[in-house]
Amino acid sequence: MGIQTWTFIIVGITFALYIGIAIWSRASSTKEFYIAGGGVSPLANGLATAADWMSAASFLGMAGIIAFAGYDGSVYLMGWTGGYVLLALLLAPYLRKFGKFTVPDFIGDRYYSNVARTVAVIAALFVSFTYVAGQMRGVGVVFSRFLDVPINTGVYIGMTIVLLYAFLGGMKGITYTQVAQYCVLIFAFMVPAIFISIMATGNPIPQLGFGSAGEDGIYLLDKLDGLMTDLGFTAYTDGSKSMTDIFFITAALMLGTAGLPHVIIRFFTVPKVRDARKSAGYALLFIAILYTTAPAVAVFARTNLMETVEDKPYQELPDWFSNWENTGLIAWSDKNGDGKVQYLPGSAVADKKPVFSTEKGQFGERLVSNPSTTPNELYVDRDIMVLANPEIAGLPNWVIALVAAGGLAAALSTAAGLLLVISTSISHDLIKKQLAPNISDKRELWIARGSSLIAVCVAGYFGINPPGFVASVVALAFGLAASSFFPAIVMGIFSKRMNKEGAIAGMVAGLGITIYYIARFKLGWIGSPENSGPDNWWFGISPEGFGTIGMIINFIVSIAISQFTPAPPEEVQEIVENIRIPSGAGDAIEH
Repeated sequence: MGIQTWTFIIVGITFALYIGIAIWSRASSTKEFYIAGGGVSPLANGLATAADWMSAASFLGMAGIIAFAGYDGSVYLMGWTGGYVLLALLLAPYLRKFGKFTVPDFIGDRYYSNVARTVAVIAALFVSFTYVAGQMRGVGVVFSRFLDVPINTGVYIGMTIVLLYAFLGGMKGITYTQVAQYCVLIFAFMVPAIFISIMATGNPIPQLGFGSAGEDGIYLLDKLDGLMTDLGFTAYTDGSKSMTDIFFITAALMLGTAGLPHVIIRFFTVPKVRDARKSAGYALLFIAILYTTAPAVAVFARTNLMETVEDKPYQELPDWFSNWENTGLIAWSDKNGDGKVQYLPGSAVADKKPVFSTEKGQFGERLVSNPSTTPNELYVDRDIMVLANPEIAGLPNWVIALVAAGGLAAALSTAAGLLLVISTSISHDLIKKQLAPNISDKRELWIARGSSLIAVCVAGYFGINPPGFVASVVALAFGLAASSFFPAIVMGIFSKRMNKEGAIAGMVAGLGITIYYIARFKLGWIGSPENSGPDNWWFGISPEGFGTIGMIINFIVSIAISQFTPAPPEEVQEIVENIRIPSGAGDAIEH
């Protein structure tokens, strides 16, 4: 059978499974909608957390960006894995013991202020919408290739699916759907990685294979370094980013992880505090399987790509090239007229900003143009490398379709979690806690579902008009979380002296400066475009890493303001003291 037939079969089966689980586990109360009733087992929650955590950025974007950035791409591995450890050990058990549905709920009660709660809601919306843009982009990329539809149409399909099971089941439906999605995505990621590792090095373990030698006796990394330096690229194992920028990006990803509301909320779905610790350990194990494999997939993909296309006549390129060319996610322009593909350093595009159109062969691509200033003739969208890798390596069609299903599972699982954060922030933290405290449980549930509908429409817009590649877009969300939530959560747990004035001022300052920096140097919304390049970055720090600066500003402002304003009430200080001690740690939470 062909790739498209296999894709329809495998994706159809997985979608039917997700929808079936959503119908079976539909929420009947706000407690089920928000935290799955608080009765999820640690193992199931660990699987769901891993799926929630490993988004399209992990499945598609991370290996793709490492394939092109090489050593520099390691910041994503270090930041995201280190950040999860930080969250699991430093924050999750304490937040679970505090016993609130959401991060804005924690901040509102800990800082005894609806203003603080509102600021936290705004921060949660900024983080979640930025993050979900990357997921919708990933869904569109998968559908555009394997279902032969425009990226826009792919995004609409993804919106419909994720809305269906988020709308019906809330956190309860999402949790059990994510258990299934983890199984699909990890199987889909590992099967081709094992196949290609055996083909390239004879070693069935990808983590060892990409450091092994092939049949020619040359180590795979040495071969890739040679291929790249021969064409004028920087060696794959050498970095070009400054150590300062690497440090700040890694820190932003780590600290942002510890402040991500859609991950933190998962620790409220288990019955006891000790179960939160167990589920964090399970999730770390499940996450490590993919994260230790991603560098190998990146090396296999980049090596196969360069050996397949470089200096080859365009007419002799394999079918996979034209298949992806039809989506606009690979593009070639014969600048020197020799009919061969010249893959060289430098941008192959005349305009680096995405040009979207519904015309076939145009949607999603950065248009290649002859009058470019560099001799490079090939544009390859980074987000396709994991999806295209099995095709490039000539694996069976069912494996190629399986990877498509895995990519969709990764994107949709995280998108569902983010949509839940958005809907609960509006229905629970804004309306129930502030605007209409006497609203009935049933009414609140329908407001939450209505908020999901609005949120998925906004998410779809950002998926069709993303500000960059999946991994880089998601990195911005981590920076926003680091600059807004991390200091407020840490100080809320470990400082009895931190008060509402300090927390509010810190969140506003940290989030505000980070949004400004991203708007100016990433999106080009502020100032002239010619002044938004790397040469004008403050302290040489990229927009992906500036969340660390925002976080530092948040800490400084919040601590300074709290020293000149009244201390928190005595009962709040007692709450802070209580959540840090182990007494009653095994008790079920009361609502």
